[in-house]
Amino acid sequence: MLQPRRTKHRKQMKRVTHIKRHESRGVELNFGEYGIRALEDGWVTDRQIEAGRIVISRKAKRGGIIYIRIFPDKPLTSKPAEVRMGKGKGAPERWVAEVKAGRILYEITGVSEEIAKEALQRAISKMMIKCEVVSRSEFLL
Repeated sequence: MLQPRRTKHRKQMKRVTHIKRHESRGVELNFGEYGIRALEDGWVTDRQIEAGRIVISRKAKRGGIIYIRIFPDKPLTSKPAEVRMGKGKGAPERWVAEVKAGRILYEITGVSEEIAKEALQRAISKMMIKCEVVSRSEFLL
């Protein structure tokens, strides 16, 4: 799964992620013709990102180029089952990417429009946040 090679601190604070604010960076298609845009805030886990990548590459039959625009750099910790309260924070369990509304998650180029939209729709079904398929022509208006 995806995770950083090194981090400055092993554990981070959770922070509030549901701030009703749109993303200002990473909101345009820079590399591909079609992409997935997040419509709400939330966390996307490393497993969800990998599942989306696999679905897109299988549907595109390795014909196109896939760009992943998010990376899980936030550790989520949890304590083991049946452990008493106290004794510090738990160990890092998984990694997530913080996503705000408007962020582009994936981009694809080099395949036809029907294949790209079908592949991206399948990848959206793997995400736990609401998303939509966008094309480069929408940004040229």
